[in-house]
Amino acid sequence: MTTLVLAENRLKQLFALTKPRVVSLIVFVAVIGMFLATPGLPPPSIVFFATVGIGLVAGAAAAINCLVEQKIDALMARTRRRPLPSGELTSLATLLFAGAVGGLGLLLLYRYVNALTMWLTLGTFVGYAIVYTVLLKPATPQNIVIGGASGAMPPVLGWAAVTGEVGPESLILFLIIFAWTPPHFWSLALYRVRDYANAGLPMLPVTHGARYTQLQIVLYTCALFAVTLLPYAIRMSGVLYLVSALALGGVFLLYAVQLYRDYSDLLARATFKFSIYYLAALFSALLIDHYWR
Repeated sequence: MTTLVLAENRLKQLFALTKPRVVSLIVFVAVIGMFLATPGLPPPSIVFFATVGIGLVAGAAAAINCLVEQKIDALMARTRRRPLPSGELTSLATLLFAGAVGGLGLLLLYRYVNALTMWLTLGTFVGYAIVYTVLLKPATPQNIVIGGASGAMPPVLGWAAVTGEVGPESLILFLIIFAWTPPHFWSLALYRVRDYANAGLPMLPVTHGARYTQLQIVLYTCALFAVTLLPYAIRMSGVLYLVSALALGGVFLLYAVQLYRDYSDLLARATFKFSIYYLAALFSALLIDHYWR
């Protein structure tokens, strides 16, 4: 019984390494990219294996992120209870787990989806786990802007899984997430600024101050608002999506402006939470509009 409990606890710790809430959003937008890539329904086998493969590689990238940042995580209230800084898992166990999970994901993509999706997913893994985590995050306050490119790839991966190519429509989906990432993440960084300062990370609120960061959130949210109109402009979507994008974008912009005019940690936290709902709702509107028209 004790062995079973220990095994169950170890599985929970390994699962926590994959950052399941983050990965679930990644997989969600990737799946929507699959459905948007075809007028009808994509092949069920492609959807299944692409979803599993992308999810596994994303989870492996998250585990590598935890491995690289374990000393930093130990200094931050938000992350000090993760399995590595708390001592519940070793670095070797994490590395082996990430290698096994990521390797399986890439194998499934290559064998049951297509080589392009596998290579794009591998590139996304390197972009997040190595370029962003190792090189950019500790070096520049623009880390989340540059590194956001890897986080914006999931709908492109989904599109490539179904079509075998990277279409211009998938690049618009990429741009939406790319523009969404800075206001999403900087709203978190604003109310976690002490954590980042203690960890020695050059996040924008640490290096340039809260006021400058709040202004950047407003500017990037304006850019996001404009970019989300592109699917309608190129007739990729219809009126239903347009109305949804205008409404959601308007609310997000109100949050950003209010954050600039009358800042509070509570409002920053609310802005961060809304940004997650915003992206999920926006892509859901794209999907519903795709089949409603």
